[in-house]
Amino acid sequence: MVVGDFPIETDTLVIGSGPGGYVAAIRAAQLGQKVTIVEKANLGGVCLNVGCIPSKALIAAGHRYETAKHSDSIGITAENVTVDFSKVQEWKSGVVKKLTGGVEGLLKGNKVEIVRGEAYFVDANTLRVMDENSAQTYNFKNAIIATGSRPIEIPAFKYSKRVLDSTGALSLQEIPERIVVIGGGYIGTELGGAYANFGTQVTILEGTDEILGGFEKQMSALVKRNLKKKGAEIITKALAKGVEENENGVIVKYEVKGEEKSIEADYVFVMVGRRPNTDELGLEQVGIEMTDRGIIKTDKQCRTNISNIFAIGDVIEGPPLAHKASYEGKIAAEVISGHHSEIDYLGIPAVVFSDPELASVGYTEQQAKEEGIEVTAAKFPFAANGRALALDATDGFVKLITRKEDGLVIGAQIAGASASDMISELGLAIEAGMTAEDLAMTIHAHPTLGEITMEAAEVALGTPIHIVK
Repeated sequence: MVVGDFPIETDTLVIGSGPGGYVAAIRAAQLGQKVTIVEKANLGGVCLNVGCIPSKALIAAGHRYETAKHSDSIGITAENVTVDFSKVQEWKSGVVKKLTGGVEGLLKGNKVEIVRGEAYFVDANTLRVMDENSAQTYNFKNAIIATGSRPIEIPAFKYSKRVLDSTGALSLQEIPERIVVIGGGYIGTELGGAYANFGTQVTILEGTDEILGGFEKQMSALVKRNLKKKGAEIITKALAKGVEENENGVIVKYEVKGEEKSIEADYVFVMVGRRPNTDELGLEQVGIEMTDRGIIKTDKQCRTNISNIFAIGDVIEGPPLAHKASYEGKIAAEVISGHHSEIDYLGIPAVVFSDPELASVGYTEQQAKEEGIEVTAAKFPFAANGRALALDATDGFVKLITRKEDGLVIGAQIAGASASDMISELGLAIEAGMTAEDLAMTIHAHPTLGEITMEAAEVALGTPIHIVK
C-alpha cells in the first residue's frame, strides 16, 4: 500500500461510466446507496464519445447533404451544394460535448463521487484506482463492472494512419474519395452508408452470405439496394487477407470464390466486432468466472459468481447495445438495493441507422417457429401510408408477429423511415402483454408513420382497411 493511502469506504462502486455504468450509478444513488464511479477516459464511455452519438450525428449530416443534392423528384433543385467537413466534425463534437457534460452534471446532481483512473481488484471488497501520479484504495460493499468493449483488431490489419477502427472513421477531417469497409454488420453498414451519402465510393467486404446478418433478408435487402443506388459495392463471402499502406492510401487484398483480388482506397475501416474490456481489471484476483472470450458469467440479476460483484453491458453475454447496458444497470442497482428485479430480454430492440432504418424487437417469425410457437406474421407496407408518401419515404414495412391462439404480440420488425422511433410502441406492446386487437383499437393520429403499426395489427386480425386482403 502506498504511504498515506487510507482506504475510502463506499457502498457501491461502479467501474466505467458508459450508458451502463452511469445509469447504474445514478439509480443506485436514487435508491439510497453511497456511490463511487471510476472512469479512466471520458465520461459517457464509447457510446457518447466515439460510438452511438457521434455516428448518428454524422449519419444525420450525410442525410442532409444527400437530400439537398437529390430532391429533384419533388421539384426542389439545389446547385453547388458543398460540404465543409471540418465544420461537420465541429458540430458533431459539440453534440458529444453537450451530452458528456450532461452526464457529469447528472452524476454530481445525484451525489455520485466521480474518480478518474484505472481500476484493479485487490479482493472481493477492495479496489485500487491508479492514475499517473497516485493510487487510492476503495473498500466497497458491492461493485458493478461496466467497462464496455473495444474494437477487434485483425492481425493482418493493424490500426494505423489509414487502417481505422470506428473511432478513427468518425474522426476523419476530410471526406475520402474511396473507402473499403471490412465487416457488413451494423457499424460497418451505418458508417459506410454515412460516407456514401457524402459521395464517397464505398466497398463493403463481408465474410458471410449477407450484410446485417442479424436481420431478416427482406429487411437487409432494402438496405443493400439503397447502398448500391448510392454507388456502393457490396462483396459477400469475401475474406480480407491483408493491406499495403502508402502515403496516399491503401491497397486491400481479399479473396472471393478462391480468387485473390485487390482494391485501392484512401482508407480501410475495420469493423468486425468488439471484445469485452475484462483483461486488465484483476478479475482473476477475485476468482470471477469468465468464458474463453473474456465474457463475464452472470445470472438473471447481473450477479457474477462472487455474490457482491455484478457485471453489465458489453462485458456480459448478449449484443453490445447501449440500451441493453442501461437496462442491466438499473436491474443491478435495484438488486443491490434489495429489490427482487431480474432481466427479461424479450423487449430489448435492435436498431440499425441504415437507409432505410431497421428495427426488431421480440421474436422473429423464424425464431417463434423454432420454439414451437404457432404465429401469425402480418405485414403492412410504408408505400400504402399517407405520411410515408408525403415524406417520399415509401421503402419498407412493419411486420407484426402475434401468437395464433390469442393474438398476443410477441415480436415485430420494421424496415423504413423512423423505424428506430416506431419500434418503441411495439416494445411496449410486448412488455404490456398487448394483443393485435389492442394495437388495432388504439387510435393513431393521422397522417403519421405510427398508423402503419395499427394497420399491421388489422392485417393480423384479418380486417385490413388500406390494403386488399
